[in-house]
Amino acid sequence: MTESARPGPLSGVKIIDMSSVVLGPLATLIFGDLGADVIKIESGQSGKAGDIMRYAGKSPTGDLGPIYTNLNRNKRSVQLDAKSDQGKTALTALLKDADVFFHNVRLAGMARLGLDYDSVKAINPSIVYVHCAGFGAGGPYEKRQAYDDLIQAASGFAHLSMMRDGSAPSYAPSLVADKTVGLFATYATLAALFHRQKTGEGQFVSVPMLETFTFFNMVENLYGETFLPGNGKVAYTRSVNANRKPYKTKDGYIALVPYSDDQWETFFEMGGRKGVFEDPRFSTYAARTENITDLYAIIGEVAQQKTTDEWLTLLDQANIPAMRFNQMVDVLSDEHLSAVGFFEERHHPEAGPYRSMKHPVSFSKTPADVALDPPRLGADTDTVLASLGL
Repeated sequence: MTESARPGPLSGVKIIDMSSVVLGPLATLIFGDLGADVIKIESGQSGKAGDIMRYAGKSPTGDLGPIYTNLNRNKRSVQLDAKSDQGKTALTALLKDADVFFHNVRLAGMARLGLDYDSVKAINPSIVYVHCAGFGAGGPYEKRQAYDDLIQAASGFAHLSMMRDGSAPSYAPSLVADKTVGLFATYATLAALFHRQKTGEGQFVSVPMLETFTFFNMVENLYGETFLPGNGKVAYTRSVNANRKPYKTKDGYIALVPYSDDQWETFFEMGGRKGVFEDPRFSTYAARTENITDLYAIIGEVAQQKTTDEWLTLLDQANIPAMRFNQMVDVLSDEHLSAVGFFEERHHPEAGPYRSMKHPVSFSKTPADVALDPPRLGADTDTVLASLGL
């Protein structure tokens, strides 16, 4: 299947991708799934060249690490040295008819390579130039390096665990800042493409990690500091509560979220605690929010009265939101994900069989697809450069 023949809402869009690790590759993974022709530019230096994430974790080939594999399907890998004359010539040729230039390299480095926005705009005036930065321009952190851990700490996100249970501050056991900012970069690119489609005008788009992740974190956690002069109560009382967690049952754990007044009343009746909902601390939504610690504690007591399966049956019958608690490995065999074919086995021509996740969003007219397995380093260099006459 040729790139132009691929389905998807971004079919025909050409993206030159100089991003690496997690943040940028997540965004360009989505573009590729949606049909864009994503050409991933990887370093041509000696040693373990290319995206460093190729070497995080074991793989059959040595350069298709598991995280890289999950983030880089539907892309073509071109290996070149942007500092060399040949590399600059190739990049210039690639950028001439590209729709998007996407990277997470610091701007000073791109300027030294002659790949700053003004230089690229001179090559292609209508290009959408997307820079995933650590920090926004004009602030004292502008030139600092940024990584997921640093952004979780600086945004206040790592403080939430401390607020929840008095423990030391901690990072979420996930690259949550990288992935969140990658999703913001995705929508930003699409918005700029939409503007270009209407006007023909390209633009420079900056997606700074600290500002983006702080926005994400503070949507609910600005809370008591929203209305001025503020009361000092940052963090949403429900989400930061120590008792907000899967509840222990007779034989496992369960997640349950009674929400309406009727659901709360029914839940407590099921657990043999009929009078709880009559308590003025819990009888209204506002009261429950203020007294959430006590409420969660009672839920914990009630949940232990039945097995997980017993609860799921009763709660489903009563239309009260609940889900079975899955350990990480259980997710691989979850009955719903299995039924919809979320995980699928694919066969890489060199790495052999591997587990892949299908694109989660469904389009009735322009479906996303997986047309290209993750590329070996430089696998498409000759083909792509030959198409440019190089």
